[in-house]
Amino acid sequence: MAIEVLPVTNTIGAEVRGVDLRTCSDEEFETVRRALHMHQVIFLRGAALSPDDHLAVARRFGTPSIFPISRLRGATEPSLQVISDGPDSPPTAEMWHTDLTWIATPPRYALLCGEVIPAAGGDTLWASMTAAYEALSPTMQEILAGLEVEHTTDSFVDSILGRGGHSSEAQDLADQLKMAYPRVVVHPLVRTHPENGRRILFIGGPSRDRIKGLRRVESDALLGFLAHHVADERFQCRWRWSAGDLAIWDERSTMHRAAADHFPQHRTVRRIEIDGDRPYFDPDAHPTAAVPEPDRSRLSA
Repeated sequence: MAIEVLPVTNTIGAEVRGVDLRTCSDEEFETVRRALHMHQVIFLRGAALSPDDHLAVARRFGTPSIFPISRLRGATEPSLQVISDGPDSPPTAEMWHTDLTWIATPPRYALLCGEVIPAAGGDTLWASMTAAYEALSPTMQEILAGLEVEHTTDSFVDSILGRGGHSSEAQDLADQLKMAYPRVVVHPLVRTHPENGRRILFIGGPSRDRIKGLRRVESDALLGFLAHHVADERFQCRWRWSAGDLAIWDERSTMHRAAADHFPQHRTVRRIEIDGDRPYFDPDAHPTAAVPEPDRSRLSA
């Protein structure tokens, strides 16, 4: 069967059919990878990956990450992160963000499997940061090029303390994180995609603090404008989950958020990320891949 790649919107997202990532050939896998780079997030309905399958498929995309908290607790091998919402654990990912921008080498990809899906609500949304950058005026693009943003561990430390009820165990974990990771890491505000040379708005999420070299009021104004800009629906797609679905996205070129409209129903997903590289900005890079055309519905393996 030919691999089908069916766009979810004209800007971002595609459903991939006709392939099983557990058993597909290397050639078929590269077709899927090309679709991922073109559409930035792809969806495989009913993939029904077991936890072992999930890890095995992740390894085809690169080196699975050890989540920072797991590493602090002594983990030496990657493991799946299980994210569960319910009456006693309200959703916490309902803001636009890119994962782990407070580390020097944020993830390259993420793979998310739906396990327990509520009867209504609980969708996930993604936004294209290449499209967001390209929608800016040439003047604004020139202003942003070369700027750098400081990302801090502060919000993550606060979340550890909040979830732990400021217990001694939570405080100890927060202190370990402060010792293991620098409080501030600097990333370019516009980064270059290493696979296709396209420019990407890279503003992160709660960890972003300020733009280097600007006064606080100037930085807040510019970052506030960009946070509003990237939330424009023109840049987004939305996925309605069914149990067993698999979403794979390019962490370098997207932001995402969970819809919290299922609360207090239960929702459980499991995720693993793929190790990334240090973000960089190359002013001389030339894009090699265009925005997906609306009528591009198939890629042959």
